[in-house]
Amino acid sequence: MNDELIIERLDKLLESGKKVEKTQFKHVVGRTTYMMVDNGRMSGFRSACLSFIELFYGKRHSHFIEFEKTTRHGYLASLAAGIGIMIAIKDEIQDGWLTTYKGIVSAEIFTNFIEMAEHLLEQGYKDPAAVVLGSVLEEHLRQLCTKAKIKTKRKIKDKLKPKKAEILNTELAKAKIYNVLDQKSVTSWLDLRNKAAHGKYEEYTKEQVFLMLQSLLNFMSRNKI
Repeated sequence: MNDELIIERLDKLLESGKKVEKTQFKHVVGRTTYMMVDNGRMSGFRSACLSFIELFYGKRHSHFIEFEKTTRHGYLASLAAGIGIMIAIKDEIQDGWLTTYKGIVSAEIFTNFIEMAEHLLEQGYKDPAAVVLGSVLEEHLRQLCTKAKIKTKRKIKDKLKPKKAEILNTELAKAKIYNVLDQKSVTSWLDLRNKAAHGKYEEYTKEQVFLMLQSLLNFMSRNKI
């Protein structure tokens, strides 16, 4: 999902919040008057927003925690707090937060896999190390495509299927995300990964896998998500 679609979804959620706001009414308890909103519509708005926040931020993020806590009741003030949080989220995404956050999370995940590959190589397991590095490379290519708004799927017999890594590599180079030299390097790494995945263990060496590791790190540092 690209940022434009995300902003469009946020706008619909905010519009939904404004509709809930129009249902406001006074609820008198003794000498105290509470401004309330329709409970059913409030619940629908709350559920949709929590689903959105969880998808892009996770349940541990302060936005999710704060929204969940402040919108538990059907008070007009609770609705206002919820709308305020959604506006803050929209501002963050429009300012490029989503791309930055994805890059940080991906970097952490990739680091774990790179360390795993290093450990496997140190223990003499070049074949699984090559497969792990190939998986890291392919996912990085997909995320580079997403960043560059290059489609990562294509229709085959009326079904959307992920494009092969080499096709992504070709399209990224064609879009000048990286140069032809990088494209050739990626092709060679994918070839090594395929040999490892198909049991052709004698067609490459531990040293070549180690070189792939070092070169992949350099490639990813120059072509950030």
